Amino acid sequence: MTGACNKLRIGFIPLVDAATLIVAVDKGFARAEGLDVELVREVSWSNVRDKLNVGLFDAAHLLAPVAIASSLGLGHIKVPIVAPFNLAMNGNAITVSLPLYARLRDVADGDLADPSTSARALAEIVRLRVGSGAEPLTFGMTFPFSTHNYQLRYWMATGGIDPDQDVRLVVLPPPYMMQSLSNGQVDGFCVGAPWNSLAVNASVGRILHFGVDIFAHAPEKLLALRESFAQSEPDTVAALTRAHTKAANFVGLASNHEEVATILARPDRVGVDANVILRTLGGRLRVASDGTERECSNYLLLGQNGAGRPDPRHAAWLYAQMLRWGQARHAPGFLVAATRTYRPDLYDAAMEGDAMPAPTGEAIGAFSGPGFDDRDPVGYLKAFAIGCKYARK
Repeated sequence: MTGACNKLRIGFIPLVDAATLIVAVDKGFARAEGLDVELVREVSWSNVRDKLNVGLFDAAHLLAPVAIASSLGLGHIKVPIVAPFNLAMNGNAITVSLPLYARLRDVADGDLADPSTSARALAEIVRLRVGSGAEPLTFGMTFPFSTHNYQLRYWMATGGIDPDQDVRLVVLPPPYMMQSLSNGQVDGFCVGAPWNSLAVNASVGRILHFGVDIFAHAPEKLLALRESFAQSEPDTVAALTRAHTKAANFVGLASNHEEVATILARPDRVGVDANVILRTLGGRLRVASDGTERECSNYLLLGQNGAGRPDPRHAAWLYAQMLRWGQARHAPGFLVAATRTYRPDLYDAAMEGDAMPAPTGEAIGAFSGPGFDDRDPVGYLKAFAIGCKYARK
């Protein structure tokens, strides 16, 4: 690896969707590529972002929207970020308190498993609470620039709820979600595994929807690097990409899931019961404390079936969500800068003849609303009655 920076510090949050990164290091795939990686466990996404941006981390397990926001200078200093590998697709779930679930069941007109039905039921509860003078419902999400935030908002808005007016959305680090639900500080949350399952196991919450119920192909976590680092250390970027591809192939085999779950269960990694992680890897989750289970093969994708190759359409869609919810303004060059965060060219160069083909078909697959056209995000937004008022002028 001529010219490569062999010793690296990489930050991560204790989530199952960090599995490919953790396995790349702990199973020796990174070392086989000549890399000496120190993994640093963090508690909040702002810590990960800040340490990556100022150079304390060489790379990071990072929320995809945070990488784009950093590249655009939204909410923090502007530091262009690039991703040669997509660490995770999907993997989130919406969990609600047991009292809220019971209330949803009482007012629902149809099957609560349908997110359109549950969104309308939630809107009715919101209306009744306003009429009675009750406090707004509060939902937790991991960061303003997160797919969790956009999943909650998209779902709520489909039912007629304005998430900026009718409910409270608050930021909570993933490890704090369950306790906040137990304490009654939030009525529900959207977070990645394993924290939904832990709330179910503790009998304080019920999983209402998997993230794939809202978006079939939700961009989630990236292997993120500063663009300046990627430009100065191309051999390191290629080595990281190859190591993660091999790790993703390992994680994707069901026969390896027990070993992967054991690795992730370590206190310095994800640090929860290996059985909970094992269920997550298999897409087989308990959704209620009575033992009710649900299985979904696409619940969490960790590089399988070509999911590791970055898809710039996902960056365009995330930028559209930032526009819709007032996090960004539409400006010349912003769409280009957002899509430049996703770097399939770096992936292809690293993998050479083994690179996966570019994905085709619907980029997101939302449960309602129009299909997404990555060439015209503002035109796409005109179809929505809630959010992004300027797009409908």
